[in-house]
Amino acid sequence: MTATTPWDLPTVDATWCAGRVDEVATIGYREDEPITPASVMKVQVAIAAASAMHDGRIDGPAPLLLDPASRTPGPVGMSLLHDPVTTTPRDLLPPMLTLSDNAATDALLSLLGVEAVNAATAAWGMPGTWLSEDLAMLDGLAREIGFARYAELAAHDHTLQGPRGAENIRHAIARSAALDPARGSRTTPADMVRLLRLIWTDAAGPAPACALIRELMSQQLTQHRIASGAARGWSVAAKSGGLFGIVRNEVGVVIDETGTAYVIAVFTRQSVDDDTDPRDIDAAIGRLARRLVDRLRDRGS
Repeated sequence: MTATTPWDLPTVDATWCAGRVDEVATIGYREDEPITPASVMKVQVAIAAASAMHDGRIDGPAPLLLDPASRTPGPVGMSLLHDPVTTTPRDLLPPMLTLSDNAATDALLSLLGVEAVNAATAAWGMPGTWLSEDLAMLDGLAREIGFARYAELAAHDHTLQGPRGAENIRHAIARSAALDPARGSRTTPADMVRLLRLIWTDAAGPAPACALIRELMSQQLTQHRIASGAARGWSVAAKSGGLFGIVRNEVGVVIDETGTAYVIAVFTRQSVDDDTDPRDIDAAIGRLARRLVDRLRDRGS
């Protein structure tokens, strides 16, 4: 069903899907259209990994060394550390879902295998979702636009280090495979609604694994997207995602004061030439989520 709920930032492209956790029906806009997931893909990695640990396919408490020379780059978490980190697979789940830690995600993916995650998404009935590679794709993106690796791109200062301006780099990033769902990783709003429903009903894996993912998503530090639209007394468990200020996404479950759970998936893409403040996009995601929940509440009353 297509929603008439407006997206109130017309210069920023948006797609979405929403529904009650306990119902099949949804409302949405271009909800089956492939989009770039960014770190929203960490939800399927997390539930696949948690299930593998529960079943004994991955040894959750086994020591695991993450060497800085091979750790995946990223803006937060262990990617920023200089020294080797000894942790365990099960302790990689909290930073992956609460901080969106890239190094934690790729360490789990190396144990799981990208093919296993794609097999799981197929089994969950997510035909529009596919993971092309791990987050080391950031280095591939950097090479595609002319840098040796992601760290060089992240450190680039166009005022000091050559003629390539920030605008040129941003245009090149927007054209890269990492931000093209036809060539890189992809999902759809409808697929992510389905996955969250399965997690919230203990149908995506063993019940303890689903419960763990629900708990960790409720502890996400990002609170300025879906959670910003929640009414007092509601709770939100979510996973955000973003790439280079172009893609800004969030999926989550909102539970109202009656205990009714609503699943929301909102994906946005900002034009390279658009000057909308990113904070306004975050706030618009929150407003849209609130309107979608209100509409679903009205329909059920």
